[in-house]
Amino acid sequence: MPTVVTGAFLAGLIAGYGVAIPVGAIAVLILGLAARTSFRVGASAALGVATADGIYAGVAAFGGAVVAGWLAPLATPLRLVAAGVLVGLAGYGVWRALRPRGRTRAVGGPATRRGLETPIRAFAGIGALTLLNPATVVYFTALVLGRVELGGSGVALAALFTLGVFLASASWQLLIAAGGTMIGRVLTSDRGRLVTALLSSAIIAALAVATLIGR
Repeated sequence: MPTVVTGAFLAGLIAGYGVAIPVGAIAVLILGLAARTSFRVGASAALGVATADGIYAGVAAFGGAVVAGWLAPLATPLRLVAAGVLVGLAGYGVWRALRPRGRTRAVGGPATRRGLETPIRAFAGIGALTLLNPATVVYFTALVLGRVELGGSGVALAALFTLGVFLASASWQLLIAAGGTMIGRVLTSDRGRLVTALLSSAIIAALAVATLIGR
């Protein structure tokens, strides 16, 4: 039994790193947020992603193929919504990079922050964007059906699998947030922040196109 339990947890860790490590729009968003704000905001976004991955892993582990089949007809609408959100975020990034910085500071300072630049908004916004990806639940479902037996003590195994996914995703996304914070400390000039903001927006826009065509 201990071997089975360990195997379920390790399977979750591997699955979590498998879905988290490839660099995509979410990683770019976390990196950019941490670079232009703080590690606290970047870490909140990172935990939002990990929570979303954990939710999908749990849904897949407990629901299996039934949930994947239910989501299949919604794949296209969800892809369109995700692409629209990415385009909006890219546009917001360009607008924020180009607007006068002095004018921004004059209007109430931190109390008037918008977008994803507070911990709560970063957690909720990036987490919600991650949940819009139907491919994630299909990915986890395939792993669960192929590698984890959910009979007998399946509830405990599913919980361990989900915990492994969450911890793996959280550790990787927090590493990205830390990297973004270090980059932000190096690129402290207005020019550096403008360049990185525009580059980030361009990458996010390109990934939105990739989302529309199904990658």
